[in-house]
Amino acid sequence: MPDWLNIFFRSIFLVFTLFLLTKFLGKKHISQLSIFDYINGFVLGGIGAIITVHRDVPVLHGLIAILVWFIIPFSIDYLALKSKRIRDFVQGKSTVIIQDGKIMEENLKKEFFSTDDLLVHLREKDIFHVADVEFALLEPTGKFSVLPKTEKQPLTAKSLNIKLAPKKEPQTVIMDGKMLLEPLANLNLNPAWLETELAKLNVTIENVFLAQADSDSQLTVDLYDDKLAVPNPTEKPLLLATLKKTQADLELYALETENEQSKKLYQDNAKRLEEAITLVEPYLQ
Repeated sequence: MPDWLNIFFRSIFLVFTLFLLTKFLGKKHISQLSIFDYINGFVLGGIGAIITVHRDVPVLHGLIAILVWFIIPFSIDYLALKSKRIRDFVQGKSTVIIQDGKIMEENLKKEFFSTDDLLVHLREKDIFHVADVEFALLEPTGKFSVLPKTEKQPLTAKSLNIKLAPKKEPQTVIMDGKMLLEPLANLNLNPAWLETELAKLNVTIENVFLAQADSDSQLTVDLYDDKLAVPNPTEKPLLLATLKKTQADLELYALETENEQSKKLYQDNAKRLEEAITLVEPYLQ
């Protein structure tokens, strides 16, 4: 077999082997590399490169080396799940960088962090003033976790005592012009519903690049043709506007009528409708 063909087949074999082993180790090793994982990745890549280009190295010997470097981190990760000491030794521990608004200079030096490094990480968290930070940690993965001071934290609906409707993640029901049945089923919807909603928008599935539906059965569509505009869902805003108009009409009727019994009836129903609107408004906004 020619050398180039041998290298070609070896490369294909090792690419899929390393891919499967890495996938088996889990997503954590991709998103959060510890020092050990970092070294392990380099070594596995190096072994794969050596086996690929050096014909005098038997593939079997290379596979043994790869398996050893796979079994060791897998075993250590398993032991780390059982023991915090092992976990702290292998993965490292978080380091306090700012505590009670005060920079821990000694901890910065231990981690070989300069003041510029600290400021860069804070700016990545949209914090430009060190005095705005109550607590900050340098994670073992190199990420920075920051807790701003209470008065510097963004307002939330809870802090404003505003009740909001619970939201579930939207489901992608059309992708690249093709209907996706599983996301539709997750929303208890069917293809007939989707076709009806698309007909309302006067578009066909083939012209849709991406379409998403939420738990309220609201469909948003993005077309292949960027020059065509698709209207946003209006059912919920229209329903809310109709309820408010009805409530205003009842109040108007109560003011216009001279019949005390009718006036009281209109006022009572207007009040009940106002209470109903207060309850459903978070769901219709």
